[in-house]
Amino acid sequence: MAVSRPTPLDLSALPVRSTRTADLGLLTLQVTSNLEHFDGHAYFARDAAEGTRPDYRVDCLDLDRDAFDPAEVAALADDSLRARRFRGGYYLSHIHGEPAYLRTDGSRAYVFGRRLERTVWPYFVKRVLTDFAADRGYLHLKAAGFALGGGRATLLVGPNGGGKTVFLSQACLAGARFLTNTHVLVREGVAHGVPTSVRIRRDDRFGPLIDRHGLTPHLESGDYLAPAELVFGGRPVDRAVVRNVVVVDYNPRGRVGVEEIDPATAETFLSQYAHAVTTYGLKDDVLAHQGRDVAAFSRVLGRMNRQLAGLVCSARCFRVNADLRDPAVRDAVLERLAG
Repeated sequence: MAVSRPTPLDLSALPVRSTRTADLGLLTLQVTSNLEHFDGHAYFARDAAEGTRPDYRVDCLDLDRDAFDPAEVAALADDSLRARRFRGGYYLSHIHGEPAYLRTDGSRAYVFGRRLERTVWPYFVKRVLTDFAADRGYLHLKAAGFALGGGRATLLVGPNGGGKTVFLSQACLAGARFLTNTHVLVREGVAHGVPTSVRIRRDDRFGPLIDRHGLTPHLESGDYLAPAELVFGGRPVDRAVVRNVVVVDYNPRGRVGVEEIDPATAETFLSQYAHAVTTYGLKDDVLAHQGRDVAAFSRVLGRMNRQLAGLVCSARCFRVNADLRDPAVRDAVLERLAG
């Protein structure tokens, strides 16, 4: 008896009920959904110009909204390691959810599942930024950043919970210009910010802002998502030459203060806590993007590693353990960084 095969799903006829094309600085990303309201759109801070042809596109198809044939959906999924992990409900890093089906066709990806906002920022944004960096000669870093009075950038790196968001927020509230909250693309000593929403917590200062603008909750932290312009005022700076690289790890029981560190120490730390390929566990995605060509993969990673070494050698590198919520401490730290 012949085994029946599922009918191929027509990818050109998928329903689109909401869409947003986001400006990510050097590139654009279109995210569509078959839901009328898709929470994944809230993570983007800036829209691309009307009529922009996106560099990348992700189509998010909620399985509860339309009656897709499960066999057809499963049949079109990739056989990559990432797609197999998606089918197991593991997206990236510590982000988990229901099983999902991933298909990648060049610069376009399709994902079928539920609560797919959990895939957009945690995985797809990181992947397209890393793909772009691999193709265009950039280094993708997990870093926050701001520009001080002279226009030079300070990049903030460190472990989760180390205080980067507090450091960034306090610097910007004190007059620094916002560059980026989470991602930066670096080439030849210039940091290009990736416009993204910032997280704010409901308190006396931000509670009215959250209610007035109906801000979307962050998918994990309990904070809310807001454009940087809304929080700090003024348009963020798009790019700046890197002056400082700061390792932020606030620990009041540790050695408090600001100390300069040597480039080798900074490079080793950033290779584990800021280099996107390592930090986000994207090595298999980069290898797949290079067509599983080991030599091409090694050339790309080697070039990124050299860029990282060059960055810390051309900048001043610091370790900062300080509570920037104290205005006197904040002003002293910013004065040191601006010196």
